[in-house]
Amino acid sequence: MIGWAITFLVVALVAALLGFGGIAGTAMEAAKIVFFVAIALFLISAVMGAVRGRSPRL
Repeated sequence: MIGWAITFLVVALVAALLGFGGIAGTAMEAAKIVFFVAIALFLISAVMGAVRGRSPRL
């Protein structure tokens, strides 16, 4: 999901450089939403792993 956020960020930057303000704004909002969803899912996963008490596999 972080890859998606970076992709949307790059699209927003390129669109802003080319003067497409509406597309750039939309892509930036999508990047922010995807980034925060990814962070939330990571935190939920970390908490659930800690509650279970299992050690991570390497």
